[in-house]
Amino acid sequence: MTPNEIQSAKDVVRKYQAAIDSASDATFAEELRLHTSNDFFWRGMHPFYEQRGAHDVAEVFWLPLRKSLARMQRREDIFFAGDNIAEEADAQNSTGFWVVSMGHMMGLFDHDWLGIPANHKLTFLRYAEFNLVENNNITESAFFCDVLGVMQQAGHYPLPAQTGAAIMPPGPSTHDGILLQQQPAADTEKTSALVNRMIDDLNELNISGNDRCPPELLARSWHDDMVWHGPAGIGSTYTIPRYQEQHQHPFREQLKEKVFNGHVARIAEGHFAGFFGWSNLTNTPTGGFLGLPGNDTRADMRVVDIYRRAGDKLAENWVFIDLLHWLSMQGLDVLGRIKEHDKS
Repeated sequence: MTPNEIQSAKDVVRKYQAAIDSASDATFAEELRLHTSNDFFWRGMHPFYEQRGAHDVAEVFWLPLRKSLARMQRREDIFFAGDNIAEEADAQNSTGFWVVSMGHMMGLFDHDWLGIPANHKLTFLRYAEFNLVENNNITESAFFCDVLGVMQQAGHYPLPAQTGAAIMPPGPSTHDGILLQQQPAADTEKTSALVNRMIDDLNELNISGNDRCPPELLARSWHDDMVWHGPAGIGSTYTIPRYQEQHQHPFREQLKEKVFNGHVARIAEGHFAGFFGWSNLTNTPTGGFLGLPGNDTRADMRVVDIYRRAGDKLAENWVFIDLLHWLSMQGLDVLGRIKEHDKS
């Protein structure tokens, strides 16, 4: 990877974002087509799933969202790019560079979206997007967004009380997450090595079945005053002890037979890193997770993690989980239920 190549990939995504943010509805699909390949492959969370080509992506996801969130604008907190360092990437034979953007899409919730009744108020949709740039075109995308978070803001939260705090997750405390310039290679390598070590530690827990590890294990990779921002349904938490109490222990103890399936992309640049899987994890709920009963159904979790390193350890983590898909695999159609409720 050369500085020119990474900057070129960022430029391609910046133009793609500009098209999404400024194109009219009439020209939207064509604007997307100008920045994507003919066989553009887009991954979205439930209920959008996998789409092919700019036209379908526009019709299935972007145009309905733009209609619902009037005067929508992007509030970006993190932007970086890099080589794919996931071990699984070799088997996929992918080339090019992945570019990551994370933040919020903000607008006035003026029209129902996915059956969620509009409240005509300022609303934020958390998002994390991974774009693969090859030959000056975007060939693959993964767009994760927090649909449950919109339901929560609109007063239609469908699940029992979450274990973490229900807040609007902010960007990095250092306010330096938008990396428009190439970062020092030494910083990137240090971040990459740290994230890989942390992933190995977690996978060892999956293999060993140690669901209540001591805080000292996390302290190998994390600052004691870490901040962890999970999706709506789980929430945000602060410090290693509270993270373990409010997320790690419920997650590990209330989900059994956890298997790590690998990542589609894992990249780092400077002090930031991120990955996503399709799916990352497969597990079986034993009861209690998200406040719901257990069952014997194996279900997949599609997850995004984005990290900020400070010194020798990780300081902040933003997490997206396709919980609606995970629940749908167990027979709970959250969006279907709210549509049925609206009819009654």
